[in-house]
Amino acid sequence: MKDTRPVNLDIATIKLPITAYASILHRISGVFLFVAIGVMIYALDLSLSSAEGFASVGAALDSLFAKLVVWAVLSGLIYHSVAGVKHLIMDMGYGETYEGGVFGSRITFLVSAVMIALAGLWVW
Repeated sequence: MKDTRPVNLDIATIKLPITAYASILHRISGVFLFVAIGVMIYALDLSLSSAEGFASVGAALDSLFAKLVVWAVLSGLIYHSVAGVKHLIMDMGYGETYEGGVFGSRITFLVSAVMIALAGLWVW
């Protein structure tokens, strides 16, 4: 049997729906948070080890790089949480159609963007 369907292996030209981007970002943010937990636990351990450790973590958090890291972790946590709530709502039977998924993805991106911007204001 000869398959005559067209094959497109150029990822840059594939047009994905917004629901695919929301799903991919949800997975990426989950992996990012898994890695970030190790960094945060190390900082917590260092800050609880002694007064000098607490002071060194406090001094490190004053740098621009540390603020960017904290904001990135907060951004990943915010997006992952908002997308998780969207999945919970879909598990209850709402927004299971394609149109509902598109609407839910748009709301997820909008709410996440607003909350991430507010988190950036809070960090700085």
